Amino acid sequence: MSVLDSAEPETNKDPTESDEELKAKYRYWRIRIFYSIYVGYAMFYFTRKCFTFSMPALMVDLNFTKADLGFLGTLLAVTYAISKFLSGMIADKSSLRVLMGAGLILTGIFNICVGFSSSILLFAIFLGLNGLFQGFGSPPCAKLLTYWYSQTERGRWWGVWNTSHNIGGAVIPVICAFAIQAFGWRYAMYLPGFTAIIIGLFLINRIRSTPKEVGLPTIEKYRNDYPEDKKKESIEKEKNYSPREILIDHILKNKFIWVLAISYFFVYIVRIAIYDWVQLYLMEEKGYSLMVAGSCVFWFEIGGIFGSLSAGSLSDTLFRGRRGPVNILFTTGVLGVLLFMWFIPMVSLVMISIATFVFGFLIFGPQMLIGMAAAELVDKEAAGTATGFAGLFAYAGAACAGWPVGWIIDKFGWGSFFLLLSVCAGLAVLLLLPLWAKGARPKFATQTN
Repeated sequence: MSVLDSAEPETNKDPTESDEELKAKYRYWRIRIFYSIYVGYAMFYFTRKCFTFSMPALMVDLNFTKADLGFLGTLLAVTYAISKFLSGMIADKSSLRVLMGAGLILTGIFNICVGFSSSILLFAIFLGLNGLFQGFGSPPCAKLLTYWYSQTERGRWWGVWNTSHNIGGAVIPVICAFAIQAFGWRYAMYLPGFTAIIIGLFLINRIRSTPKEVGLPTIEKYRNDYPEDKKKESIEKEKNYSPREILIDHILKNKFIWVLAISYFFVYIVRIAIYDWVQLYLMEEKGYSLMVAGSCVFWFEIGGIFGSLSAGSLSDTLFRGRRGPVNILFTTGVLGVLLFMWFIPMVSLVMISIATFVFGFLIFGPQMLIGMAAAELVDKEAAGTATGFAGLFAYAGAACAGWPVGWIIDKFGWGSFFLLLSVCAGLAVLLLLPLWAKGARPKFATQTN
């Protein structure tokens, strides 16, 4: 059997007959799938962001400029964006466990290679290759959450899963700061790399793509929880869309997917720019040490944990499975915090920590729910491509938060930084307004009889 054969979806088994066995098996597999993707995606984030928190040390050790670091950050974001889109299409037609596990193993290998590098050229090569496999994490997770968790509970589960970003993001600045101060910046690349290889093998062993692969009925049938405007027969019916049908009919012809994707672009400029540059801002403008500035980023991620949980729960309960209202309200709050950070001089560490906590709380609402809404606006068989398409726009925004933002800061100072992010947040709010009332898989989405 070839490597490509191993990446195809596993053959479905006969549904389980016993109700007790059904409940026990569903409980077991949902827990197993969830902890696997939680740990796995946190590790993807860990291997992607260790470079970010090595940037101050690279400026000292290798004499890299802000523009150099911005270029490398942009390169990583561009290759990651391409990877998210391509891996989303692959995820709709392949084994999710092989795709996610192999992607994490390869990104770990290239992380280690970055640690052996000293020139801009080698950094560019290995960070670019790292980015090409970083995208193998998100689309498989989106599909797994769509297949294993139903409409009225998915926001809460997705919210908990989304905190894996924050766990990885909160831990890594502290670990990187310790590794850099104790052993040098190269060890801040080695440790995540070797760990990723181990976790990648773990994912290949643990994950299964759909309930039917282990003899279980669909999650909609199990919980009697079907999306609005969607017939039960349509949900249960096996579909075999071609990649072209998925891309053209379910994605490119869906105007609301375009709205989500473009708003994601602006949200990610804001999110990644704050995450990547606030540590340097605090060191240059406030005179904080590397460790103290890193602790503020820690509070950004802790805020993100509570924000993800709150956003998912609110969308499930208060708004009955609609993601649009939470996206709009949280993004409006982001704009308010940016204006506060821009116009109110913050001299105390406590005030800055609170501001970064609130910002993290708010930004991780739309960061999570825009991608989730994209997955829900199409049939499950197209969820990987939908999230990959939205992710392409998101990390185009992330790419703009690298070299372009670094150049703007160099030329015009930190005030221009906050002006740019405030404009982006305002545009995101305006784009999201038409989606306030939209639920999952509405009537405009392509239907197949």
